[in-house]
Formats: sequence, C-alpha cells, structure tokens
Amino acid sequence: MAFVVALTLGSSGFPVDALPRLPPRQQVETLYGANGWQRIQQWPALMDRLQGRSIEVKLAGVNDFFNQLRFVDDIDVWHVKDYWATPFEFLGVGAGDCEDFAMAKYLTLRELGVSDDQLRLHYVKYIPYDQFHMVVTWAASPTSPPIVLDNIVKTLEPASKRKDLVPIYSFNGSHLWISKLSGGGREVGESSRLSLWQSWQQRLDSGTLRNPRD
Repeated sequence: MAFVVALTLGSSGFPVDALPRLPPRQQVETLYGANGWQRIQQWPALMDRLQGRSIEVKLAGVNDFFNQLRFVDDIDVWHVKDYWATPFEFLGVGAGDCEDFAMAKYLTLRELGVSDDQLRLHYVKYIPYDQFHMVVTWAASPTSPPIVLDNIVKTLEPASKRKDLVPIYSFNGSHLWISKLSGGGREVGESSRLSLWQSWQQRLDSGTLRNPRD
C-alpha cells in the first residue's frame, strides 16, 4: 500500500449521506464478471440485515463482511501505485488494499446511521510489516475508548490493545486531524483537502466504475 496522499487547496466537501444506486448489471458483468455482480448485490442486502440492530452488531457485521475479500495491492489490481476504489469497484473485483477495506466499512456504517462524529479513518504504521496502513475506528463519544475495524487483525479490538499500530493522522467526512489512535488530536483542516478522498467521493457520486484491465 503506497503512502501517497496529495493535499489540495479545495474547501468544498462531499458528505456521504446515502448509498449510491446500484450500477447497471450489464456494465458490472462486463467489467467484473457474474461473480462481481453477485458480490455487489450482497452489499445492500447486508445493510437491510443490519438496519435497526445494535451498534455492536453493526460494527461486527460490516467488519466481517468486507474482510471476506482478498487483500491485493493497487498496482496488481488497478495497475497504478495508489487508487482508492469505491465499494462498487472493490466488491466488483473482490480484492483491494487496506484503504479500500477501510473506506467501504466507513461508508457502510454511515449508511447504517452511525454518526460521522463517531467514526474516523486512521492512517497508521503497522509495526510488524513496517508499512503504512489504514483502519477505521468507532467511539461512542470523544472521550470513549475507540474500537478498531481492521483487515489484518480481523477481530474488533479496542485501540488500547493495538500496540502494533502507530497513528499518523485521521479524517472523517469533514475534518482532518494529526491524531492519536486512542482519540482526540489536533485538527489541521478539512478532509476535503485530501485529493484522493475528494476523487473517491466524486466517483462514488457519479457511479464511475474503473476497468481493472485498463
């Protein structure tokens, strides 16, 4: 996973409020095959099952669902060094890197009604592999211990137990922080300054699907 995040000067945000409409079946099957279409259809079915459930059930259900997919570097899937796939693209190919896992989990939890104030996407260094990594955290309040959703350690764990992660910065739908994994941190701007985040939301809104053979 390449740790390349370009900062732009833009200030407009693209809040995630609702699950985009399913892309056309023919388009999906042309790009990702019949199995890709089946995986994509399972996403709204997951949310139907989790609507109205407790936060514990939602966190575990979303984490387990996406952790079934394969970890593969962007260069091997999309033939570029760093690419943040939308959940439709991620599910379509059935594989992605840590950012794809984290972004899909974040969006799904937002669609399930989890407040953006309780969620953060964290860039960290994963010590055992000595590489940069992305995870999602959820905390009931700013002073509550966060829970980590990860694709390496697949079980939900309190951030206090994840001594293998060194936090670098975090963001959500509106803010960017230089932060600690345990919560808090110094806010340094709006998350719209992250160009990869901005591009991800634009492609999600427009329904763009990338061809993995390009």
